[in-house]
Amino acid sequence: MAGRGTPATQALTKAKAPFTVHEYEHDPASGSYGEEAARALGVPAARVFKTLVAQIDGALHVAVVPVTGELDLKALASAVGKKKAAMADPTLAERTTGYVRGGISPLGQRKRLPTVVDASAAGHETVFVSAGRRGLEVEVSPTDLTRLTNAVVAPIAAS
Repeated sequence: MAGRGTPATQALTKAKAPFTVHEYEHDPASGSYGEEAARALGVPAARVFKTLVAQIDGALHVAVVPVTGELDLKALASAVGKKKAAMADPTLAERTTGYVRGGISPLGQRKRLPTVVDASAAGHETVFVSAGRRGLEVEVSPTDLTRLTNAVVAPIAAS
């Protein structure tokens, strides 16, 4: 990876957290960024997590869930002590995080948002999340991911 990296890799480096960057050729025609990443990297899709931005009581929150499932909005709201969540407007999500859709990383966001990581992440030695652009993933331990995003861990994925 040329240059100084992305805000996500810079955050990991600054925190002295071990990580591995994985780059692949992104296909603009791909329907699912996460499933494309799993295929391209040859790893089980259950270890690849997507970063979604939701609105809960007017505040933006980040949900990190496996690409094999969907985000359970009710479970997300419950995880932060609220009743109802909805997906955020994609333009607002991009502007707030500083990343483009399909490349939103839970790490190194322009504005740090409250984060919830799906409990299934703890079942893996390492997980893959976006490194801040399409075609770039970072492999990190779920413990470091949770610590560096100050995340709540809860079952928020629906299969």
